[in-house]
Amino acid sequence: MKKILKWVRYGRSMALPQSVMPAVLAVVMATASGNFHIGYALLAVLGVACAHLAMNIADDWFDYRVDMLSDRDRVIRKGFRAMTVKYPYLTDGTETLRTTAYAIAQFIVVALACGAGIFVYWTELGGFASNPQGTWILVAIVLICAFLGVFYSAPPFKLAYHGFGEPIIGFIFGPLLMCGTFYASCGSLGWDIIFMSVPVGLLVLNILFTHSFIDMPGDAESNKMTFARLLGTNKACLVASALFSFLPFAIVVAGVVLGLVHPLFLVVLLDLPRAIWLWRSLLDFSRGVQRDFSVMPRWMGPMAMWDDIRKAGVEWFMARWYGSRNILSGFCLLAMTAALIIRIFAL
Repeated sequence: MKKILKWVRYGRSMALPQSVMPAVLAVVMATASGNFHIGYALLAVLGVACAHLAMNIADDWFDYRVDMLSDRDRVIRKGFRAMTVKYPYLTDGTETLRTTAYAIAQFIVVALACGAGIFVYWTELGGFASNPQGTWILVAIVLICAFLGVFYSAPPFKLAYHGFGEPIIGFIFGPLLMCGTFYASCGSLGWDIIFMSVPVGLLVLNILFTHSFIDMPGDAESNKMTFARLLGTNKACLVASALFSFLPFAIVVAGVVLGLVHPLFLVVLLDLPRAIWLWRSLLDFSRGVQRDFSVMPRWMGPMAMWDDIRKAGVEWFMARWYGSRNILSGFCLLAMTAALIIRIFAL
């Protein structure tokens, strides 16, 4: 158990809400289906978490092989700020590339086992391709996720190094993840889950984009072409940030106006102040304005180990990263609340 928890920590467990919250939202929305199965819903969430941890550790494995951390150290010596608190378990010798690869494989095996169990159950119940809602849908989602997840950092494509990393993660952890989890929970798909997966995917994308926006010097030194670097200028990045931060809320409002989602989903607008805080903090960052992050406002959500983060001198980075993560978590929690009320009271 200690070894498992160790690798969960190495896999950046603080980022798990990025995948688990959309998955749980999909499960809650799936409860409205007559075929809902709680056991396979939980199995799907476990599989999603393991796949996410595997992706994070694999990203460290490939970055360490190209020695990205030493590139970031050079950025700091030039007078720029860069995020260097990355894969310390490899740089300090606690783990090796071999033990890290073994951990990645173990998480992948668990994720695949979860998916296999779900696939067998729904195939026996509804067939593989006997109808439009057959389990071929699951296979297609898993194959697309596997391809994009593996080649996110791995050669020959190394998609994250060509500016496609953020949109890919948004697509995986939004539409693909939510539709896959929804199907695993009830054996079918609906337009409601497809619609809600889009704003969630944009908010996931926003987490990655916020990261790359404020870490452009480090990424440039290590020759990592992120979406922020692809845009090139602070002005373009701020426009993109506004789009990723505010469009999800506009989509929900449009869905209500068009009658595609229940009006109760407007409760997600309560999360809008966090999005405004994040965008204004990025505006300050682009202008070189130094904000005081010694005490974070409580309404911005949980920010674990804040004293340790301040001692490490990375609060300027983590405040914005936590902020973007908490926007996603808050949005999903509010949407879950709406879905549960609609389900309980049959609205």
